[in-house]
Order: sequence, then structure tokens, then C-alpha cells
Amino acid sequence: MLEGKKIILGVCGSIAAYKSATLVRLLVKAGAQVQVVMTPDATNFITPLTLSTLSKRPVYSEYFKPETGEWNNHVELGLWGDLMILAPASANTMAKMAGGLVDNLLTAVYLSAKCPVYFAPAMDLDMWKHESTQHNIAQLKSFRNILIPPGSGELASGLHGEGRMAEPEEIVTFIEADIKKKLPLVNKQVLVTAGPTYEAIDPVRFIGNHSSGKMGFAIADELASLGADVVLIAGPTAQTSKYKSIKRIDVTSAADMLRECQAHFPAADGCIMSAAVADYTPNHVADQKIKKQDSGLTLELTKTIDILKTLGKQKRKGQILVGFALETENEEQYAIGKLQSKNLDLIVLNSLNDAGAGFKGDTNKITLIDKHLNKMNFGLKNKNEVAKDICAKFIQLLKP
Repeated sequence: MLEGKKIILGVCGSIAAYKSATLVRLLVKAGAQVQVVMTPDATNFITPLTLSTLSKRPVYSEYFKPETGEWNNHVELGLWGDLMILAPASANTMAKMAGGLVDNLLTAVYLSAKCPVYFAPAMDLDMWKHESTQHNIAQLKSFRNILIPPGSGELASGLHGEGRMAEPEEIVTFIEADIKKKLPLVNKQVLVTAGPTYEAIDPVRFIGNHSSGKMGFAIADELASLGADVVLIAGPTAQTSKYKSIKRIDVTSAADMLRECQAHFPAADGCIMSAAVADYTPNHVADQKIKKQDSGLTLELTKTIDILKTLGKQKRKGQILVGFALETENEEQYAIGKLQSKNLDLIVLNSLNDAGAGFKGDTNKITLIDKHLNKMNFGLKNKNEVAKDICAKFIQLLKP
């Protein structure tokens, strides 16, 4: 859930600031970019050098550098983040946040932030229980800031009770769970196919196509970022998934892909078939390499089983099935024919006649046609952006 996220980590003056080092390490390990902003008082508890080393970014604690006059732009910092975490959040800083008081860089960044803000309080028991602190927390929650509740235990004063900042592992788990529950495809399982298939002629040679798998992998990554549990069935390709949560199954032939699709399709809420599956396969595969001869070589081919049509027949009510049509002539006519004959909910049409579309490249140009023959035309885009367009339509189709 935190992969690729830009996170502003605010560190306030508290003995719990030592935990910020572990928190930075965990966030970076999760794949996030972390920008640490400290209150001046926080630097008495943990050094900026420590947090800078762990985050691999400079740490900011002042509006500007006196020696150079360089300004640390709080507005740019606030707009940079995908989310902001204050950990530890001291009683003093929470009071400033609740009242809109800006007397340091961190509070200025907070007021400039447009992203979700999480805060993990850290203070002694009596400070935590005080009416003013509880009032400030209620005020921050009314601003849609998200409280990460403190734990109970031994405090710095020697007292036992509430006020301990949540452990770094708990903070990461809390934020990931909060992000995930808000995603549109949480608890949805989606099957995706990608890449070509190779149909063996002998142990050395095969019949294949130019598909790189880039489009299918981009779709799988986008679905995972939207909270889906993704099963990716990939033909021979050098592509890699961005998210570790994606379950990847590698196959070679059309028969292999059919077998895995039939195994995983029944449990799926939807399926996006972007693989370029071979239409024909050799009748006979030689056990040994076929030697070159003076005469020509004749291969007898047989049609492969149409995976998309097979799944279309097996599709249950509520399941969404998406296919692709790569055409070179009469594009829309053929795409609609495929949509209807294979019982699809959506067809993604692209044409080799469009510059920048097709196999191997990083761009694509598509038209989406649903089963009601509603059409959406898109211009030439990066395949990651194309994946967003396809998945947005997929989400619409999944809605009751």
C-alpha cells in the first residue's frame, strides 16, 4: 500500500522521537519516499543526520538556511506529499495544529498539505488525559486528520498508562490498513493475462508473436494499486511486476495459459485478457532439433482452444470479462464481432495502423467498447496511463 508513496514525516520534540528512525527505515523498506520535517525542538532528541541518512533525503527544520539564504518552501513541501505522518506528535504541536498556529516549518507544512494527515501522539499520562489535549485531538479529527491511538505502558516519567507513541510497526500497519479499506477494488480478485505464448516446433524453435507483456503488466500493477488481489498469468516475457502482492504464474504455451485460466477464473470477480495468445500450434513437436535441409519445411498446424471464448461460456452472473482486439483493418467491426461472439463485457481495441500503438512500445492508443456498444476513444498515451483508463472502466462495470 505504501509502494511509491511520497510521505512527509513530521517529527516533534518528544523522547519518542528515537522511534522515528525505525519508522523511516520501515517506510523506505515498504517502497515509500520519505521527507522528514522536524520541529527545532525535535533535533534535541534525535539528530537530523540520522534521519537524513535513513531517508536518503535532506531533513528540514527551519524556514531557510541562514548561511545561504535558501528557502525551504513549505507550500511545495506540503503539496509534494501523498500523505503526512506526525510521529511523534507532541501535545504542543497538536495544540498548534488544532488552533492554526504557525511558528515553525512543520506547522507551516501541515497547513499547506492537501493530502491525508495521520498523527501519532506521544506524551505523559496526565498530559494525554488533560481536557485541552482531548479537545485538540477532537478538533484535529474534525479536520479529517486521522488519529493513530497511543499505547499503554511505562512512560518516560515512570508512570504507567496511555500516552506511549504507537510502535513504528503498528503505525505502518495502521496506515496500510486505512489506505487499503478506502480503495475501490479491496477484497476483489482479478485475473490478468499478459505477454505472448510460444508454440514449440522442436526443442529449439517455436511459433510466437511480438507481444512484450507491457500492457498486461501495467494493468496488473494498476489493479493492485487499487486494492485488488491480482493473479497474473504471464507468457514468456522479461517484464516484472511493481507490486509484491501480485501472484504471478508463468506459462509458455496457449494450452498452459488455458489450464491456468480455467483454474483461477471461477474465483475471480473479473478477468482482463490482454495476452496475445497463439491462434495455431504445431500438430507435432519434434523430440530433437529439426536439421536444415535443402528442401522446404512444411508445418501442419491446428487451431488452439479460444481461451477468451471458453471463459465467456463459463462466466457467471456478475463476473466481468474484458478482451483485447489488435486489428489492422475494419477494426471496429471486428472488435464488436469479438465482443459479442465471446460474451464479453468490454473489448479494448487498438490498431497497428495507429502510430505508437501495438506491440513492444511504451505507448498505446485504444478505444473501449462495452456490451451496450458504448464507445470511449482515447488519444495516444503511455501504457501506464492506458492501464488507468481500462481499470477505471473495469471498476464501473463491477458496480452493481
